Amino acid sequence: MNIQNAGLFVVAGNTKQFPEETLPEIAFVGKSNVGKSSLINSLLGRRALARTSSAPGKTRTINWYSVDETIYFVDLPGYGYAKVSKQEQLKWGKVIETYLHQRQTLKLVIQLVDIRHAPSEGDQSMVEWLRYYQVPMLIVATKSDKIKRSMLEKQRAMLARHLQVENPRDILLYSSQTKDGRDALWQRILQSLT
Repeated sequence: MNIQNAGLFVVAGNTKQFPEETLPEIAFVGKSNVGKSSLINSLLGRRALARTSSAPGKTRTINWYSVDETIYFVDLPGYGYAKVSKQEQLKWGKVIETYLHQRQTLKLVIQLVDIRHAPSEGDQSMVEWLRYYQVPMLIVATKSDKIKRSMLEKQRAMLARHLQVENPRDILLYSSQTKDGRDALWQRILQSLT
């Protein structure tokens, strides 16, 4: 997929700042530091459109990115970051829940998990919540370049077990560094729009 035009469209700190629902939206969720911003940059072929940081909890707003003026990528704040106060976590939990539950233009939620580790409690809760509310979801295991190729299938099977995914192949492997998985992920995104 060759993106001609991508840019930050709206930054929302609360539900009142959400933009009007006009174009289809693809949302990205995951715990802090799982690589949401890096994945968005890699999908869009941009280096630093979505801000990345080695410090977890960098994204504290919901950020809409316009993609060729045909769809929005929506970067949601990471969950499970301990250095954020409980009050702040609850506030963001409600904002994210409102977005995921009420957005009519939401076509797909891409749930990111780190292939190197068992899913966190937050990952499991998010997957259960999305299933319960029947929100279309795709699980993507990030950082696939960080482990030996011989370990990829074992780790994917482990994630599938923990997240109760029947077929481990339904979990897409992705590397923002090498772009492995980019074409397959774009294919799934485009399928969700039809």
